[in-house]
Amino acid sequence: MDYETVTPEAFGASLRGFGFNILVSDVLRTAEFLRTVFGLDLHRVSADFAIVAQGDSVMQLHGDGTYHAHPLPGLLPENPPRGAGIEIRLYDCDPDLAASRAEAAGGTILQPPTDKPHGLREAVILCRDGYAWVPSRPLNESDQGETT
Repeated sequence: MDYETVTPEAFGASLRGFGFNILVSDVLRTAEFLRTVFGLDLHRVSADFAIVAQGDSVMQLHGDGTYHAHPLPGLLPENPPRGAGIEIRLYDCDPDLAASRAEAAGGTILQPPTDKPHGLREAVILCRDGYAWVPSRPLNESDQGETT
C-alpha cells in the first residue's frame, strides 16, 4: 500500500488484526524519535498524525487535539508518564543499536540490552511520553551485525 497517497477511507478499510493508535503530546517529536532510534518508517507525518510502519505492521500516532471528541483524553494523567502499563514491542529490531541512539534522541533507557531467558535480547526504552518501547531480536541473531 502506498501510505503517502491512500485515502483515509481506504487506509481505514485496509486495517486488519491488532492496531495501535498511540496518543502523544507531540507527533512530530515522537515520529522522529521512532525513526531515529528504531529505524521505523514514517508516512503522512504532520503535527496531528503519522503512520508508523515496520515491515507489514503499522500503527498510528495521534496528537492530543485529534481526540477532542473522544473519551480517552479525559483519562490521561496530568503528569507524565502517560504510557505506564504497556510495552510496545518491536520484534526484529536491534536493541543494542536502538539503545545506542536512544538518549541522544530524547529517550530514557529503562533497561539496557539484556539477554532474556525467553530467547530474546531486548532493551526497554522510554520516549518522552513514557511509553515503553522494547526492541528485540532472537538471541541467535544478536551478534550477526544486522542493523535496524
